[in-house]
Amino acid sequence: MEVSGKIIAILPEQGGISKSGSEWKKQEYVLETHDQYPKKICFQFFGTDRIEQAAIKEGEELTVFFDIESREYQGRWFTNINAWKVERRSNADADAPPANPSFAAPKSAPTTAPVPDFPPSNEKDDLPF
Repeated sequence: MEVSGKIIAILPEQGGISKSGSEWKKQEYVLETHDQYPKKICFQFFGTDRIEQAAIKEGEELTVFFDIESREYQGRWFTNINAWKVERRSNADADAPPANPSFAAPKSAPTTAPVPDFPPSNEKDDLPF
């Protein structure tokens, strides 16, 4: 899955030691979409190498590719949005808000409406006015 928007917050990095004794780190980010009703989405990168590779900064316009995973712990369910890739928007794209694909016109659609072709006026008309 993927979502596009602007990074509005970078949460503190978290880390620890797993049951097997390995060190782990994760970094969470908050992205705000550009929809008619903007949504805030908190996603995470897991692993030092992925955090460094993403190198996300606050204020950046990104498309985030992610997986959603839920797990149960002591009778409660927890859901994570695990990012695995980011794409930065080009400077030309950053000025214009992204198009909503469900309402976007096809690329081959004409930019202006065609002018209707009316037949010549008929003296005898059935209309009362």
